[in-house]
Amino acid sequence: MPADRERFSTATRLKALGEHAAARVYRVRTKRRRGRLTGRAALLALVVCSLVVALAYPMRQYISQRSDIAEQRHEAQRAREDVKKLRERKARLRDPAYTEQQARERLHFLKPGETGYSVVDGAGSTEHSTDQGAAGRPWYTNLWDAVDTADAAGAGSARR
Repeated sequence: MPADRERFSTATRLKALGEHAAARVYRVRTKRRRGRLTGRAALLALVVCSLVVALAYPMRQYISQRSDIAEQRHEAQRAREDVKKLRERKARLRDPAYTEQQARERLHFLKPGETGYSVVDGAGSTEHSTDQGAAGRPWYTNLWDAVDTADAAGAGSARR
């Protein structure tokens, strides 16, 4: 072995030892940095947090306003459709034939000389009620009963 030692000069040995020692020191430093928060990382975290806090409210407002705009557009579209339907109905009502048809159907109007008939559906109940209720009594009795009922309802709500 003494021959091997002589083969390498002292400078070469010191250089090899220095590289070995430098590698150990570098490993120790990197281990320390991984475990601890550096100033640069803390500043970055602070900036990111402040941006999140600063932008949270405006983003919420933006999203809220976008939904309001969509709702208003939907309501405007519905209003346009309603206006279109009303214009169509107005145009139909200006037609005398349509007006006559509606008067005949809804109000049972007849032209002079026509005879109107009302057809009673035969599918109705054959049992007749013997109790005529309010229809069989004089009108003033029904009126006083309605007043008494309203008075009783008013007194009940006044007690509460």
